[in-house]
Amino acid sequence: MKTLLSVLFCLLFSITAAHATSLKGYVYDQKTGEAMVGASVQLEKTNQAVLTGLDGSFEIKHPTAGTHTLKVSYLMYKSFFKQILILKEDNPVLKIYLSETNAAELNEVTVSAKGDGSSEKTARRIEQKALQLVNVVSGRAIQISPDLTVANVIQRVSGVSVERSSSGDGQYAILRGMDKRYSYTLVNGIKIPSPDNKYRYVPLDIFPSELLERLEVSKTLTPNMEGDAVGGVINMVMKDAPNKLKIDANLATGYSQMFLDRGFTSFDNSGNNSKSPYELHGKDYKATPLDFSTGMLDYKTKHPAPNVVGGLSIGQRFLDHKLGVLVAGSYQNTYRGANSTFYNSSVVAAANKVGTIMSQDDREYSEQQKRYGAHAKLDYTFNKNHKLSLYNAYVDLNSLQLRDSKVTDFSSEYHPEIGNAKLTYSTRSRFSAQQIYNSTLQGEHQLIPEKLKVRWSAVYSSAKNESPDQSIINILGVKENFVDRRTFAPAIGDAYTRRWERSTEEDKAGYLDIDYTQPIAGINVLFSAGGMYRDKQRSSFFNQYTLTNANPTAVFGKDFNNYTEIVWNVKNQTGSVDNALTYDAAEKTAAAYGMFNFTVKDLQVIGGLRMEHTNQSYMMLFPGAQPRPNGKQIYTDLLPSMNLKYKLSSHQALRASYFRSLNRPGFYELVPGIGVVQDDYKERGNPDLKRAIADNFDLRYELFPNSSDQLLVGVFYKNIANPIEYTFQPDPIRPQDTYYTPGNFGTAKNYGLELDYIKFIHKFGFKANYTYTHSRITTPKTSRIRNANGDLDPILVDQTRPLFGQSAHIANLSLLFKDPKTGWDAQLAASYTGPRINTISQFLDNDLWQQGFIQMDASAEKKFKNNLSVFVKAGNLLNTPLKLFIKGTNTEANGTTGTEYNGKTLIRNDYYKQTYLLGLRYKL
Repeated sequence: MKTLLSVLFCLLFSITAAHATSLKGYVYDQKTGEAMVGASVQLEKTNQAVLTGLDGSFEIKHPTAGTHTLKVSYLMYKSFFKQILILKEDNPVLKIYLSETNAAELNEVTVSAKGDGSSEKTARRIEQKALQLVNVVSGRAIQISPDLTVANVIQRVSGVSVERSSSGDGQYAILRGMDKRYSYTLVNGIKIPSPDNKYRYVPLDIFPSELLERLEVSKTLTPNMEGDAVGGVINMVMKDAPNKLKIDANLATGYSQMFLDRGFTSFDNSGNNSKSPYELHGKDYKATPLDFSTGMLDYKTKHPAPNVVGGLSIGQRFLDHKLGVLVAGSYQNTYRGANSTFYNSSVVAAANKVGTIMSQDDREYSEQQKRYGAHAKLDYTFNKNHKLSLYNAYVDLNSLQLRDSKVTDFSSEYHPEIGNAKLTYSTRSRFSAQQIYNSTLQGEHQLIPEKLKVRWSAVYSSAKNESPDQSIINILGVKENFVDRRTFAPAIGDAYTRRWERSTEEDKAGYLDIDYTQPIAGINVLFSAGGMYRDKQRSSFFNQYTLTNANPTAVFGKDFNNYTEIVWNVKNQTGSVDNALTYDAAEKTAAAYGMFNFTVKDLQVIGGLRMEHTNQSYMMLFPGAQPRPNGKQIYTDLLPSMNLKYKLSSHQALRASYFRSLNRPGFYELVPGIGVVQDDYKERGNPDLKRAIADNFDLRYELFPNSSDQLLVGVFYKNIANPIEYTFQPDPIRPQDTYYTPGNFGTAKNYGLELDYIKFIHKFGFKANYTYTHSRITTPKTSRIRNANGDLDPILVDQTRPLFGQSAHIANLSLLFKDPKTGWDAQLAASYTGPRINTISQFLDNDLWQQGFIQMDASAEKKFKNNLSVFVKAGNLLNTPLKLFIKGTNTEANGTTGTEYNGKTLIRNDYYKQTYLLGLRYKL
């Protein structure tokens, strides 16, 4: 016991002594008060020197007592010198402020110097000063993160989860439990069109993250913002011209663990026609098998080349800082894959019971993605009152995806004990290309300095999505004595299809904002007014050909060894353009707003009213017998809003907000025709679909103790009238036919809690957020009751459930390490998304849920003195699967294994495995 006490005493004494002989302090920017990371702190004429940490702190251990000269220096800042007396006992904590070098000389032409818009401190300052509730991910945080696309970056934001593509990467954002349809996307504050051929929302995986200066997610709206956002607004702020020459280049290579473990199956699309035979030769042309290239069936399996990722940006200001120029580009060529198992279940006639597992579909996905991005910006400042800028951006995502599927039929011919079963092999080869282009000319003019300001924008944007000559082929097979083999191609049904899909969307828009400052009763009130007009035109085309086997007795392995050798007949020689996806649509939106902004003591008030007038129409190009081939919706919405910010102290504030917003139907959602057959269902539009209207309330406490740390605690509540949800609905005339169709369902409520915490302590950082969301919506479901004869009759009953895509619990945790002295940056990031509805069933208690999951990624970077750095990124470290299930177990699954777990019935199980990237970065 004495020995233990002696040890504890010695430890306590050593800690006390170390504390007593340490010199501690913080270094800040004199102008902004922000912590300075990596500033050099040294005692002159000694070898004791350190660099400040992530919070601007430093500690010099065991300095010699006495008088010393302390020197603090940082690039582009004036060095700081101070005589200090170091005591043998406790020394006071120092606070040191540095000022920029020659800041006045750089401002001779009245051009204000541009700060680092990509820094963490800028992100925190924007969150603190913004008129609305906003979360910001800085460009620096994006650069050192494991994420390559905006879709993966945004999952780090509080209240945001992502919907993933078939390759496992993030694709769409779900804000505050509101489906992707309830938010919109901006580039530099300008709304961009969607390349999707059905919906409005923009796939975020098309944007390379390295083009961004920062990513902003607004949770509330002000009157000068477009009103069709219930969940929030995503704004991608692109890189801007810096004050001095800046070059940033990177090149990296890597691999997917998936293709270390199995081969990558590809096809040849070089001979494909971008247009179908119908478009090339006219509506009366009868297609033959020679019109379809065989490259889509020429499958090759091998290990792919390594992934390649590269980027370059160059920016500088000229003419005494009046002219800013920046160009940036990005290229990503990556190979992704997935192994999927899908269980197809029937629905038992009795209510509330999961049906029999009818078949098992084993799928392998192989996908090559080529992602291009480029943007250029010019801005010219004539003087402090007038500025013009021209911005152009182009992003392109090409995908070559092959899905190879083997379906095992659990019918009467299924005998697992002897390894016999009926099989169907289905292979889909698809090339798709998505592009978004935006060109914006903007002007800022102070007509009366400090009083009257005018801003305007002229915008042209376009989006395109095409998938030319998609191929799906089905081959029958058998399992005998546990050995699988293909047999022949069927001569009936849709044995082989070739599909062309294309959509284009063009936006022409103009924006005008006027600010006028007027003192009223001694208070400066900023009055803002303005408007917007957008003309949106969309065109969509769809055509599909069906082919059947010309020789049904031909056997695989005997009469043909490759799918390219099969002889086909064209079943529908003119194609099938007469469907709901062949249409034209238009939308003309006009908006006007009035807004005021004033501060009384510690209270800031921002309020006003926005008016939006919508004229939306569609025209089916091949209506057939459709009674409503043309349709139009015209309506006007008044959208009030109010934002209050009460300043509790210089570092604390309390915000309260109310705004009304809407959600418009997508173009395709209004087209009444029967849509195309997807993988497992048919679609149909709803010309009576109404817009949704939401009243949104927010309350948030904010603490910014310094320029890098923060604590945000908020609650929100949304009341949504006529929410739009997709459900499977029976045809009123042919109840045996069901369609996946949109509808309005009464009133939905959505409320929740958000916590956001960031803390840096010297070399270590901690970022965490948590969101609880609770929503409720009531929709009709099909159930069955027994009649007097004992038979089961279908009935409709109402069921209350969460909103589609909403998870009750979302959390993020990032652990950071930064050592400016050694040049190391490292990050371990984990995201948790709780269970959520993936597909809404027409039957009671039969919705398809996605299991909650944890995604873990990591990255690290090592800087060297010659402006070079080496970085590594690793994704999906835990090989997190996507699991879809129906709540409740299945007691009639015929003994099928692998479909029941934790009281649930497993329907789908996808694995994507890990990805690795190693690269080199150069920064000047």
